[in-house]
Amino acid sequence: MDPAISIRPLLAIAVPGLAALAILFLNRRERLRDLVSPLAAVILFAIVASMAPTVLAGGSVELRLFEILPGIALAFRADALGMVFATVSSLLWILAAIYSIGYMRHLNEHAQTRFFACFAASIAAAVGGAFSANLFTLVIFYEALSLVTYPLVYHHEDDEAWRGARRYLVYLMGASKSALLAAIALTYQLAGSLDFVAGGLLAKAEAAPMLLTVVYFCYLFGFAKAAVMPMHAWLPAAMVAPTPVSALLHAVAVVKMGVFCVLRVVFDVFGVGLVAKLGLGIATAYLVSFTILMASVYALTRDDLKARLAYSTVSQLSYIVLGAVLLSPVAMVGGIVHIAAHAFSKITLFFCAGSIFCASGKRNISDMAGIGRRLPWTMGAFFVASLSMIGIPPTAGFVSKWYLVQGSADAGQMAFLLVLLVSSVLNAAYFLPVSYTAFFEAGTQESLSKVREIPLVAAPLVATAILSVLMGIFPGYFLTLADGVVR
Repeated sequence: MDPAISIRPLLAIAVPGLAALAILFLNRRERLRDLVSPLAAVILFAIVASMAPTVLAGGSVELRLFEILPGIALAFRADALGMVFATVSSLLWILAAIYSIGYMRHLNEHAQTRFFACFAASIAAAVGGAFSANLFTLVIFYEALSLVTYPLVYHHEDDEAWRGARRYLVYLMGASKSALLAAIALTYQLAGSLDFVAGGLLAKAEAAPMLLTVVYFCYLFGFAKAAVMPMHAWLPAAMVAPTPVSALLHAVAVVKMGVFCVLRVVFDVFGVGLVAKLGLGIATAYLVSFTILMASVYALTRDDLKARLAYSTVSQLSYIVLGAVLLSPVAMVGGIVHIAAHAFSKITLFFCAGSIFCASGKRNISDMAGIGRRLPWTMGAFFVASLSMIGIPPTAGFVSKWYLVQGSADAGQMAFLLVLLVSSVLNAAYFLPVSYTAFFEAGTQESLSKVREIPLVAAPLVATAILSVLMGIFPGYFLTLADGVVR
């Protein structure tokens, strides 16, 4: 099918970008300023949805702006893999925008204009990455995302925030300015182009296997947003940010940009055939399996709820990479679908953590005894999202984990099947005690007397919990897109 030439991929980036400028312009008119993000989010989702029929039919929507050097152009393409990321980002921005308004108003946070402007700009960067047609365009938006989320991480402007933000920037920019830059330069030298190619840009490159292996691992660690150990420490450090930012970082834009870039490298830069030929799939699978298990153990030891969720994110991201590098079609589908399953569930969990903090000021799980009776909607949503993270039907997490387990068996890799099963047990071990503490342990009446649900905060988290279940029952859209990538 010939690609459809359209300005819509560029419009999808322009809408949140212009929203960021509008928010800055409306600095002194708070009510109008707060309306910009939800309105822009709905428009963005409509633009992304308008491209879905073409992509679901096996086509793509493309726009080539200009060429800078031979083989290096600023170009956009909405294909199956990009649509997974763009759909998740645009849909969840609608709910995140509403949640952020309720959260920031309730806590009377400072610098709200900067917050909302950077939030919108980060969505523009995420969508730009999703619709990039080549490595050059992808890296521009990857770097832009690091820069526009930096003010969100240091939002509180205290010593802890500055320390966390410094680590955030050092890890992400340091990796991209060293390993990633080297990988891109070597790719251009070997292939003469940076365009994504079905089957792999480097698949026919005449190069020594050792050199290709070095390039591959430069990509894997250079895209540090994927948080593969040991390039994960920035992610827990970023927990100093307000909870809506944590939801953005850990569920929607930043970490998903990381794993999305790794999947682009596996599918469109190296290609499944070359990855298998070099034996890189199994090597990467062992590396990310270590990340899955170790991050889960770290999560078990954390009493701070956001810190527990942060290490859970490190673990869950590696599920996505594991699915891709197992090189079994079923496992690859599972990895791609887990992008959406994790997004819907993890944003719910972070929304719940923020709701608990807004309503009670509590951060530690040990202090949340009995809070479920005062915050039934919040803790009910937390429980549903926890089931999805564990992989219990009929939630979204069950669908992706089912494909990952089946794909591991198809690939004949029983070691990774065991990793998936053990990690699911660990997921249950660090998620279910939170719900048990909230609902079944007795809290003091005095500490809970003023705790109430906040409607503008609770409504979005209930909606995302419902989305987690709906995706588990009706996974067809994301499965079709994933099949389109694997084909």
